[in-house]
Amino acid sequence: MTEPRTPGHGPLTGVRVVELAGIGPGPFAAMLLADLGADVVRVDRPGGAGLGIDPALDVTNRNKRSVIVDLKAPDGAARVLDLVERADVLLEGYRPGVAERLGVGPGHCHARNPRLVYGRMTGWGQHGPLADRAGHDIAYIALTGTLGMIGDPDRPPAVPANLLGDYAGGSLYLVVGVLAALHHARAGGTGQVVDAAIVDGAAHLSAMIHGMLAAGGWRDRRGANLLDGGCPYYGTYETADGAHMAVGALEPRFYEEFLRRLGVEDQAAAHLDVTRWPTLRERVAARFRTRTRDEWTAVFEDSDACVAPVLSLREAPHHPHLAARGTFTDHGGITQPAPAPRFSATPTAVRSGPALPGTGTAAVARDWDVPRLLSSPPNPPPTPQRKAPS
Repeated sequence: MTEPRTPGHGPLTGVRVVELAGIGPGPFAAMLLADLGADVVRVDRPGGAGLGIDPALDVTNRNKRSVIVDLKAPDGAARVLDLVERADVLLEGYRPGVAERLGVGPGHCHARNPRLVYGRMTGWGQHGPLADRAGHDIAYIALTGTLGMIGDPDRPPAVPANLLGDYAGGSLYLVVGVLAALHHARAGGTGQVVDAAIVDGAAHLSAMIHGMLAAGGWRDRRGANLLDGGCPYYGTYETADGAHMAVGALEPRFYEEFLRRLGVEDQAAAHLDVTRWPTLRERVAARFRTRTRDEWTAVFEDSDACVAPVLSLREAPHHPHLAARGTFTDHGGITQPAPAPRFSATPTAVRSGPALPGTGTAAVARDWDVPRLLSSPPNPPPTPQRKAPS
């Protein structure tokens, strides 16, 4: 059984992408391109990528098709290069030099397809003293100064899951780079290599903060600034039921509305007087502890006080605003974020569920005219899978 053909919706309809299977930011970047309509073929390795999650639940492989190629087999590289010859983009996330050793590096690929955009996703980048070292999101953001900005001043830096490094500093910058290089290739006929390093992207994300630091408007320590929790009207507070509310009442009129709804109007002078901030924080915290999160949500509803409840992953899809916009969607029994951003003329959608390894082989061989794919087994041997965490 083969997966349905996925192209046909979104602004990237007609763009062909080869994804060399990996974990983390590479698959997410490929998912984003697939969400935007690209025909993404994921080249899985025999035995899978080792994530320990049922492939049927791996949302980052939605809207794709999968083939299985053993790149270490004598003809493995040739199979991939057949796809490359017909592709616009290739994405890989190996350590520097691995793709070259496997016979699918930029030189091999551009010899077959000079217009190809070759996207490389790594943590440290393709060169530099740490380029060959292993690493994960937390190490990359640690060196760039971004991790050190996050958290309370009297506690270790807070870990922002792997959103800041892998996905914001990694995947999104890879996609921006690939789309820019694709534009260049279509305008001038020449492909190129996109070196997307998480350290580069994570550092780039802090551009505004570096400007503020140079101007004396940011102190180089946690919890001492307007946007890092140092300001009592930009942060989170515990409620009576142990939940939390988020406050972002920065501008004067929002601050005034916030104080009025919270019931601490006598703190108006503390807005720009940092000497009053400790007292303001104590008053605000004490007030929030007098009611539950739902009660405070009702108090601040329909106001410009810039206050919102802190929701969990399972709660978020049910928020009335997100539900009205369709920010989350259900597909194949999985609640997941809908494709973003949105387009007026070329709307996007979740067209197919996670691509199961190898199930797209026959369809891809036909659609891309790569008959050599059919000489490899279309399905891998079954491997035990762990259920997604509840």
